[in-house]
Amino acid sequence: MEYPDLHRYVEAEILPRYDRFDKAHQRPHVERVIRDALALAAFYPVDREMVYAAAAFHDTGLCEDRATHHLVSGRIIREDPALPHWFSPEQIETVAQAAEDHRASLDHDPRSIYGRIIAEADRQIEPETIVQRTVQFGFAHYPDLGREEHWQRTLDHLHEKYAEGGYLKLWIPESPNAAKLAELRALIADQQRLRALFDAIFDAERSE
Repeated sequence: MEYPDLHRYVEAEILPRYDRFDKAHQRPHVERVIRDALALAAFYPVDREMVYAAAAFHDTGLCEDRATHHLVSGRIIREDPALPHWFSPEQIETVAQAAEDHRASLDHDPRSIYGRIIAEADRQIEPETIVQRTVQFGFAHYPDLGREEHWQRTLDHLHEKYAEGGYLKLWIPESPNAAKLAELRALIADQQRLRALFDAIFDAERSE
């Protein structure tokens, strides 16, 4: 069952919150997570509106901080005054847990298929986009760094998260992320190509 009024509420009250976040987490990001989550949901017997809500709210906790934003997102879901119009308390708790469990550096597996879907949809492993988002995050949070310091930060992040042995985990076998991760790892291994891409993105972002 679809709830058109839920979608209107999210589009009017929730998605605009992303306009205030750093460029890597603004509205295009959440809109893509919603699309990808609903595409993955088609493979499983889940409530699509719960998936939609979890995807829409998943990064709202960035209003407070980056380190605990996934937990703050869960709190925001539990405290949202409108969600009880469409979901039971048990469903709201599942949606909140899915938002809490989406973070790649989490120390436990997602607690439900909803958390796995949101975590997988949030991965968005497009090699150029990953590098762009890393640079954008660096500009937003470390504006005083120079080019070489941003380059080193980008390298460190890519190796820690995405390279062989990195902490990123994939959860949904029907997702195209495995092939995309292989492409990204090939890019990381080719430092000359990676540096050329970084420089192009760095210059484009700095000129905006």
